[in-house]
Amino acid sequence: MPEAASRVLSQPAVAPLLSVKNLQAWYGESHVLHGINFDVAPGEVVTLLGRNGAGKTTTLRSIIGILRKRTGSISFDGKETIRLPARHIARLGIGYVPEERGIFSSLSVAENLVLPPVVKPGGMTQEQIYTLFPNIKERLSSQGTKLSGGEQQMLSIARILRTGANLLLLDEPTEGLAPVIVEQIGRTIARLKQDGFTIVLVEQNFRFAATVADRHYVVEQGRVIDMIRNDELDANIDKLHGYLGV
Repeated sequence: MPEAASRVLSQPAVAPLLSVKNLQAWYGESHVLHGINFDVAPGEVVTLLGRNGAGKTTTLRSIIGILRKRTGSISFDGKETIRLPARHIARLGIGYVPEERGIFSSLSVAENLVLPPVVKPGGMTQEQIYTLFPNIKERLSSQGTKLSGGEQQMLSIARILRTGANLLLLDEPTEGLAPVIVEQIGRTIARLKQDGFTIVLVEQNFRFAATVADRHYVVEQGRVIDMIRNDELDANIDKLHGYLGV
């Protein structure tokens, strides 16, 4: 087995919270994922890196069950979820923050915040959320889409934290945001990791990913082709540049 492949398939030191094996997925007749394999240990922050169209977002949609035409194995906390609908997967404790954020324009910030149901105990209280995102508390009566891009991203993360989800799937959380907001999102992810959340992060900006992640999986043409530990990033930077075309 090639060195890269053996590293990708290596098991974490503890039992994974999320285990994805031979994940295949389709949009209609278009075969998009061709055998995705990766594991995420409890409390880890793991990124999926890759060029546009590599299959990163499709992987997140497959995990949460939005994309139904999929095969293989997705195990969360020891439970196989590949055949479950999205509503049942969410109730297990998986939260998804899409790239488009999904803020409801007809609702206020306060209404957007409490819209997702609590699925299990252990979610953040609203006061804890206000401490983490003070901007939200100041804008509770505002219409959701009147927020800045950074504030909308904070709101989209905040409403998942209420639900009790302990695995967060974040799709491009820094896309289009000003550097000062990107830093704030980074501090938020670090705080969530400190509080015990497990996070899978799709990110184009690998420089940002390097500030928050434990490990990086490289996705290319619907497959995981390499895994790089964050403490090995400097030694592999030229290889990573080649993967990402930067």
